[in-house]
Amino acid sequence: MISNSLAIMSIVLGVILLVPPVCRKIHVPSIVGFILAGIALGPYGLNIFAESETIRVLGKMGMLYIMLQAGVEIDMNDFSQYKRSAVLFGFYTFLIPFALGMLTSRLMGFGWATCALMGAMYGSHTLMTYPIVSRYGIQKNAAVNIVVGGTMVAITLSLLVLAGLKSHLTGNESPLFWWALAGKIALFAVLTLWAFPWVVQKAFKRQQEPVFCFMLVMTVLMLSAFLADWAGLEGILGAFVCGVSLNRLVPNRSSLMNRINFVGNSIFVPLFLIDVGMMIDISLCWHGWATITIAAVMIGTKLAGKWLAAWAAQGSFHLSGMERQLVFGLTHATAAGTLAIVTIGYQVGLFNSEILNGAVLMILVLCTISSFVTEHAAKQIALQEEAKLESDRTEDEWLVMSVGEDLHDQLKELSHLSSLPETELVQSDDWADARQIIEQRGKSTIVYHEVQPLNTINRLLVAVPRYAEKEYDFISCFGQIRRLSSQIGATVVFFANEDTQRVLKAMSRRKGKYLRASYREMGDWEEVLMMAKEAEKDDMIVMVSSRHATASYNPLFEQIPDMLERFFRQHNYLILYPEQQMGGEVRDVFLTDIPQPSRTWRMVTQTKQWFLRLLRRRQHRKK
Repeated sequence: MISNSLAIMSIVLGVILLVPPVCRKIHVPSIVGFILAGIALGPYGLNIFAESETIRVLGKMGMLYIMLQAGVEIDMNDFSQYKRSAVLFGFYTFLIPFALGMLTSRLMGFGWATCALMGAMYGSHTLMTYPIVSRYGIQKNAAVNIVVGGTMVAITLSLLVLAGLKSHLTGNESPLFWWALAGKIALFAVLTLWAFPWVVQKAFKRQQEPVFCFMLVMTVLMLSAFLADWAGLEGILGAFVCGVSLNRLVPNRSSLMNRINFVGNSIFVPLFLIDVGMMIDISLCWHGWATITIAAVMIGTKLAGKWLAAWAAQGSFHLSGMERQLVFGLTHATAAGTLAIVTIGYQVGLFNSEILNGAVLMILVLCTISSFVTEHAAKQIALQEEAKLESDRTEDEWLVMSVGEDLHDQLKELSHLSSLPETELVQSDDWADARQIIEQRGKSTIVYHEVQPLNTINRLLVAVPRYAEKEYDFISCFGQIRRLSSQIGATVVFFANEDTQRVLKAMSRRKGKYLRASYREMGDWEEVLMMAKEAEKDDMIVMVSSRHATASYNPLFEQIPDMLERFFRQHNYLILYPEQQMGGEVRDVFLTDIPQPSRTWRMVTQTKQWFLRLLRRRQHRKK
């Protein structure tokens, strides 16, 4: 047996290096490979080294990392569309296995308290196979959003059952205990959902050094996990809540997220899986039929309960058969929550050694099955989405530029966050030069000014002129706004007239491209300065402009640079120019062709606008 810590870490790192390519060679998920490696290396296998406290601590970090990733990678635009479904599924995936577990445990002759605790164990699950979903890039799928949200509900319910039974068995059932528990949970929620994000946002504004940002996120992760433990919950729930609270501050395509994923997937997550394997004693299978029987019942109950919950989700939320399989694969793996419940149940005398050993075998079998099921379903869904998904990315090159300032790194970050396929970065000396470049090139263009990091922006205030929806490539500009909002977690406020709002609302509700947005009435471009009254400190100004001789062009667009410099200099701002077709084949515009307005029509419209402005002023004076 090896006891030298440096030798242990050398062996473990070598395993982390070799397992993935070997697993790819034999077509086995690497999650299974790491668990099997842990079994082989651990005290119940070849006994190369005993359980290491270092590996145990780093392994626990891996579990926290998985939950942090699940929270951070949620698309809040999509999740707000599915949040009710997620809560309902949370009850499905907890209550169905819980009831089934109570039934099977009672049939095996256990007491009611033991049955309830085993039901809580069946109801919980761990997103151990979430890295597979992340690797295939299907985090935005409806089924994934529903599962991730439902996981938080299921874990919370399981831990509440555990806390209630623990207080009952220890004789601590006074109202004071429950008030103290509620107070701790409330303090945990306030700190993780409001205080920590506020501190991180302020820190990111002052300091964007990569190591500082990474270590700040890690510190908040550890504090959130600690507070969850202190509040009577589990650290994994604290890590997930931490991920949700930092969601908009850590965009999925940012360099910070890349560093978090790299460190977690390279070191911490593999160490967690190896640590799980080291706890599994295969020899239990030969020590009697009692352990095998209990393990078989536990495995069957968990699989049946989670499959029924996935089937109920398919019927309730209109999921496809492959999405149902993905839901099933993500929700029947178990590790951290089960180990916590089993350990406490064993300590208070509700669980005997057969249940303890059966739970360990259940973890091995379910993690293996879950890896194969999730891998197959995720791959098929990724292929289907690639084939049928109507992407709002344009294949044309975008022009991304700054005027009068050196923002090369910021322009690259903006292009990356917006998922622009090809970009040409330009830094213009002044607006005269910038206008000339914009007019000469017909490609979609972004002019950007930054005073604070994009991940600290709360809202995008977007001014959309009349007839902008009829521009040749307006849908690409809308997609740019939607993707940027999704990446930085900012809500969108559109300022537009009634007709344009109708189109924007329809585009915001498209399946798979949902956008959280509110709308303000802006009669004509003369009223664009109403944005200045609503703009707050952490808002970003977005103006959709156009070139000469286009459907939505307004001579007042020439004043946009002066207006931004005068009223919005202390804000990030972005000007979008939709692509203008420069000869060649003519494509239809987004909606309908626009008839040229007559002189009489212009006079009537201007009179109407003057009357409406006068009416608004009178109403304002009355208030």
